[in-house]
This record gives sequence, C-alpha cells and structure tokens, in this order.
Amino acid sequence: MPSHALKRPVLLVLCACVLVAQSMVAAINLLIPELAASSLHPSHSEILWTVDAYVIAFAALLIPAGALGDRHGRKGALLAGLALFAAGAATSALAPDPAVLIAGRGLSGAGAALITPATLSILVHLSAPEQRARALASWTLALGLGGAAGNLGGGLIGQFLSWRALFAAMVPLAALLALAVAVVTPRTERSARSNLDPLGTLLLTAGLVAVLFGIIEGTTYGWTSAPILGSFAAGAVLTALFTAHALRAPRPLFDPRVFASARLRSASLGTAAGFFGLFSLFFVNSQYLQGVKGYDAAVTGVAIMPLTIGMALVPRLAARWAGHPRAVVGAGLALIGLGLLGASTVDAATPYWAYACWLLVISAGTGLSMPALTLGVVSSLPPHQAGLGSGLGTTARETGAALGVAVTGTVLSGHGDLASGMGPALRTVALLVLAATALVVAGHDRRTPTRTIASDPERVLSRSTGA
Repeated sequence: MPSHALKRPVLLVLCACVLVAQSMVAAINLLIPELAASSLHPSHSEILWTVDAYVIAFAALLIPAGALGDRHGRKGALLAGLALFAAGAATSALAPDPAVLIAGRGLSGAGAALITPATLSILVHLSAPEQRARALASWTLALGLGGAAGNLGGGLIGQFLSWRALFAAMVPLAALLALAVAVVTPRTERSARSNLDPLGTLLLTAGLVAVLFGIIEGTTYGWTSAPILGSFAAGAVLTALFTAHALRAPRPLFDPRVFASARLRSASLGTAAGFFGLFSLFFVNSQYLQGVKGYDAAVTGVAIMPLTIGMALVPRLAARWAGHPRAVVGAGLALIGLGLLGASTVDAATPYWAYACWLLVISAGTGLSMPALTLGVVSSLPPHQAGLGSGLGTTARETGAALGVAVTGTVLSGHGDLASGMGPALRTVALLVLAATALVVAGHDRRTPTRTIASDPERVLSRSTGA
C-alpha cells in the first residue's frame, strides 16, 4: 500500500474511532449523580473506580498496544480494540453490581488503548508528507472533540435516560465503526522490527498503573498517605527496572534513549501540559455550571460546546504554519494558560457569554498547539514505530489529564466549596501550564535535523542536533 493512499473516507472513519474512544473518558462524569442514586448502590470508592478504571487501563496499555499494532497489524489491532471496547460497554450496561461495572469500564479502556495508537499509526503510514500536517490536525481535532462530545452525551443521557443507556449505545456504535474500518481502511505494512518484549511490557505497564493510581487517588487518600507514597515509589522502581532491562535487551519494547531527543521531550511535555489544562477545565466545568449557575445536566453538556469551535477552525490555520512548530506550539499553549486565567475570574454573577469567551480562547490554543505537538512526537521516531510513537504521545495526554484533575481537586479540597475554590484552582493550573510552555518553547527545535545516536541491526535511534 503506497504511503499516500489516505482517502477522505478512511480519515473520517479513523477520526470517528478516536473520537468515540476519547468521549468515554469524560462522559461518565456527568452521570455520577444518577449512578450514585441507582439500584447498584455504589460506595464513594466504587464510583471513583467506575470513573478511573477506564483512564488507568487506557493510559497504562497505550505503549504496548501501539507496539502490538506495529508488529502484528494496525488494522487488526484497531478491529480488536473496537471489539474489546464494545464488550466492555455491554458488560457495563448489564452490570448487576459495581464490581462488574468497574470491570467493564476497564475492558473498554483496554480497547481504547488499542484503538487510539492504531488510528494515528495508520494515518501516518497512509498520508503523503505534504498531507500529514492536515491529517494530524483532523486527528487531534477528533481527540479534542471527543472530550466535548462526552460532556454533551453524558449530560443529555443524564437528563433524559438511564446511565445504562450510555454504555448500551456504545455497543452498536462500535460495531458500526468496526464494519466501516473493515470496508474502507487498507492494511499497512507490518514492522518486523517492532517487538512486544513481554518482560518490558509487564514492567512498564505495572509502573504506569502504579503512577496513575497515585495521581488519581492522591486527593482521596491524601498525598502523604502510605498507599499514595507506596504507589509512587513502586512506579519509580518499576520504571527504573524497565529502563535497565530495555537498555540491555536486544529487542526492547522501546529504547529509553529515544528521550535523548529534545524534540520528543518537548513535544511530550507540551502534550501533557495542554491536556493538564483542558481536563482541569472539564473537571470544574460541570460543577460550576450545575452547582453555581444552576444549569441542569443537559444544558451543562451543551454549554461546553464553545470549546469545539477553536478546535474545529484553528487547526486548518495551524497547518499552514507547520514549518514554524516552536511559534505555533508556544502560542497555543500560552492561549490555554491565559484562557484558564480568565476562567478563574468567573463566579455566580458572571454571564454565560463571558465564560464562553474564555472557553473559546482555550479551544483556540488547543487547536493551534496539539497538531504540531502530535507531529513532534510521531516524527521523532522512525516510521516503523508510528504506533509506539502514538502510544507515547497519548500516554502523555492521559497522564496530563489525570494530573489536571488531581491538582484541581487538591486545591478545591482546601476551600469550603467550589465557588471559593474554583478561582485558585484554575489559577494554579494556568500558572503551571504557562511555566511548562516556557520549557517547551526552550526545548523545541526550530528545525528538525537529526543525527544517529545508536544503531544496530534491530534499532536505529536519532536525536535532534540541538539536544
């Protein structure tokens, strides 16, 4: 299959797949009140795990899932991911108790971990170099729209239907997407040089699970509690063991020396920072609009939609400036930080249109920066590792998202209510995003010349000459 065989139907199907997978990160949040009052009678901890199981499985499995697609077939990995996603949704829809609901969420998250890197890897392999910036802009738009669609869908279902309807609707939707993938998506060449590395996969996945557990549950247990400190310590040890193993293994899951590339480090940090800010906003948005402004769930879901405008329109402009990634990324991340600073000033008396203006600023920043950051991560690795590159980039997104929720929740917990805590929380996140922006701009090369830093029959690594 030639590298420039990307057709519009294929692009639309791939973007629809990633949009649906991403939407389930956010959709459940607006259903928490209904779920808490349901016949399952979940405890507070079980509700948290219903939300978190998807994110933990999704983020922790992205890197090995990307390598799996590279090695055994990206189209097959995408179809398997859609099947797992549907199976998990069906399990959740029919769950007789909270444990089965949580298990279904985790299974769907594992499916999403296969879907997301496979879609981007197929896109990269099928698009010609001159198409790639626009194709990546469409993919990142779908990723951003997934969060907004999840809020909208969750709000409408929470207002008019049962929480089970959310999961039930995902089953035929995933089946329809699988049929579309089977019909219109061509197979891409497999990479004989990619390796799953069972021991490395186990060490890295366990390390990511431990770190994500600590981030997500830090506000529940307390950041200095034994479970959280133990979780972070276990994550650090497991990650160190993975690094030591990967440096010695003849065919590791991936070589840690790829992070010698300043471009990869900068793009990963920028990706995490952008989603750190975006999911901090998602976390307080529904609480602000429902608890402070008094909107119902359906209106709350609709009220987040200004976020989609900049995400939809700005990437087309950003693609024209693809040759200036440092300026594009810096401006986009700065807009996210400034938009969050603006949103931190709202209160009960703020008219919705003023709040929506700040949403537009944040959406413009997201639409401007994310395509360039995605390209920065993917192009930092050789083409045969496009799935792995997508896994690395999406892991940065989901880790940043989890950190955004954790930091925002921690600051809110130090105040009496949302009305008094929302401003300080968003200001804290905004300042962190702006600080990260400075680091990203400083580390992002203006051009992308590379030189080989490691080569053997199985792997060739390159780094930026400015690293």
